[in-house]
Formats: sequence, C-alpha cells, structure tokens
Amino acid sequence: MADQTQAPSSPSGQKGPYGLAELVRGTATGSPKPLEETVFTWPHLVYVEFLAMLASTIVLMVLCLISGAPLEESASTDTTPNPMKAPWYFLGLQELLVFFDPWLAGVVLPGLIIVGLMVVPYIDVNPKGIGQYNYRDRRFAVLTFSFGLALWYIFIVIGVYMRGLDWQWYWPWDNWLLHKEASAVALIDLEIIFSQKLGIAQTPTANLLTYVFTIAFYAVGFSIPYLLYRKFYDSLGFVRYNVMMAFFMTMMLVPFKVMLRLVFNIKYMLITPWFKI
Repeated sequence: MADQTQAPSSPSGQKGPYGLAELVRGTATGSPKPLEETVFTWPHLVYVEFLAMLASTIVLMVLCLISGAPLEESASTDTTPNPMKAPWYFLGLQELLVFFDPWLAGVVLPGLIIVGLMVVPYIDVNPKGIGQYNYRDRRFAVLTFSFGLALWYIFIVIGVYMRGLDWQWYWPWDNWLLHKEASAVALIDLEIIFSQKLGIAQTPTANLLTYVFTIAFYAVGFSIPYLLYRKFYDSLGFVRYNVMMAFFMTMMLVPFKVMLRLVFNIKYMLITPWFKI
C-alpha cells in the first residue's frame, strides 16, 4: 500500500513529477518484518542455493565414482527376470497397479496427484509466509505437498526393497531366492461383500451401494474442514475450496484403497463399465 505525497515544489514554483512512497507493514512488502531486517534475494539467497547445488553435484559425482549403477545383465529372449521390475523411478506406478485398475494406476491417479500438488499451494490464498521458507503460516499447503511427495517415495521404496519373486511381499530378512506360497486369503470385491452381508443377490442394488460408499468417502472428506475449520472454508470461498478438496481427496483415495486391500482383502471398492477402483 503506498501513500502518495507530492514532492516539494521546484525553485520555479512547479511541482516535481516524483512522489514519496511509504511502505505499510504487512501489505506492500508481504512480510511482517521491517525493511531494515530483510535482505535481497540476490545475492544472499541465490548465492547460498548456488553453493548447495554445487555441493549436491559433488556428492553425486563422488557416489557415482565409488559405486556404479545397479545395472543387470543384457536382456535375453531366453530368460525373463522374476520379478520384472521397472526402473526405480517408475516403481511407484508399478506398485499402484497392485491396488488399482491399470488405466487409473498408470495415467489418471498420477496425473491428478501431480496436478493437485502443484495447484494446492496456489489455491491457498493465505498471504502469510509468502516469500519465506515458512511452515507455521502455511501448514496445510506444506503438509499436503509433503504428504503427496512422501507417498510417492513410499511406493518406490516398497517396490525396490519389499517386492520379490512373483511380486510377493518379502521382508529384508526373508530368503529372496525361495518362492513364497500364494496367499490363502482370496481378494473379494466390495460389491460381493455387500451382497453377502446384507443377504441380497448380486444385483444392481449391491453395485449401487458401492457408488454410495465411494461418494460417502468424498462427502466426509469435504465436510470435515467445512464443519470443524470454518475459517479455512471462508478464506478460500466455495469454488477454491471444492477444487482444492477434490484434488486432496483423490490423493487420499490412494492410501485409503491400499488400507482396504491390506486390512480387509477388498480388491475393488467400485466397479463401473469404464474403470475399477
């Protein structure tokens, strides 16, 4: 915010073309600190970031010299590796294929999560903490982005260190050269569970309940911030809030579906003519 004041008159009696601008705390600068307690991004911050980049490059070069890339033997038409693993940076996608329909796991969910992680910090209209490495004033944006990034690396770690022969789960202390017996627990669709528990035939009614269950998952997620953190909703407004929560709940759908699979042996929670969740 600037308070424009006319400059003193020139000796000829005409007013000068320049004005005096007064910076008001917390508005024009975007920072609650006085100007005398701040420094320019260049060269102070950029210089430190440049040194950090050089240090990281040196560390990577040393690691490359000490330990070579974990390359396997040349591909052969006579032998198929077991398990057939993608490069490490794609193992998160390969792990998602265990829990979701291939089209969702390989295209839709990764795309929505990546776009959502980029959109959420910009939808958050909280002006505090802008221009700073600040966690306290932007907890939701920082935690959401950190969770999504951590989720991706968790799937990569599982694919690299926990998946062995036949893509079975192997702990580090297990014998990775022995085939594990197939699990005696059969996976079952949520639609069949509803049919069995409610004593109804596997009809469109049971399938409709899976739609209700999925909608309820999103409805609960949308409602909790609205009911318990009303200031959060008011600060965003109707449109921003719904866009943000749509991306956020889609990201949360991934660990929720994984939990259903591991704890309740549910293969798919929703089956449609186009995709399966």
